Amino acid sequence: MNEELEGEDSSLESTASLLVRVRAGEAPAREELAGRYLAMLGRWAHGRLPRAARDLVSTEDLVQSTVVRALNNVHTFQPRGEGAFLAYLRQILLNQIRDEAKRARRRPEHVELEAAHHAADPRSPLDATIGRERVERYEAALAELNEGQRQAVILRLEMGMRYRDIAESLHLPTANAARSLVGRGLVNLAHLMKEHHEHL
Repeated sequence: MNEELEGEDSSLESTASLLVRVRAGEAPAREELAGRYLAMLGRWAHGRLPRAARDLVSTEDLVQSTVVRALNNVHTFQPRGEGAFLAYLRQILLNQIRDEAKRARRRPEHVELEAAHHAADPRSPLDATIGRERVERYEAALAELNEGQRQAVILRLEMGMRYRDIAESLHLPTANAARSLVGRGLVNLAHLMKEHHEHL
């Protein structure tokens, strides 16, 4: 599980109130919000950038760019809880990873002869483990979930948050309510992924 989140102090200022302060131009609030999500996004993004793209840009650069981009466009974001902002950041980062992967595929390969034997698999570890097609089905199905279920699934499955932290982030009354929401989201996700597979 996520150690930072395990030890998170519930008295921390909420993301929504920090966003209000960022909109008002408060630099300390901007720095605090960035610091809160940089490490978490870095862990989520680790290994998702295809190796072929890593000599063009680093994962750390993409994560920083994501946070800067989100904070620069904070006036267009409507806060609906911690989970909503994290899902927003994740989507920006995912789009950037996809863009870099496409850019890398368009670039001619430069492979040393001795390295040719160990040529990098252009897929991310997630793609390599469950297959690119399944990852695409997962993302398509995730987009079809209602917002609450989508946020809950992302926070639990991708960010490794505990149910009580998910409950707090999504303004649910109890950890069990969060567990139930995640469960419904996963059932619906599996059903939607199956539908996408059958329509291929």
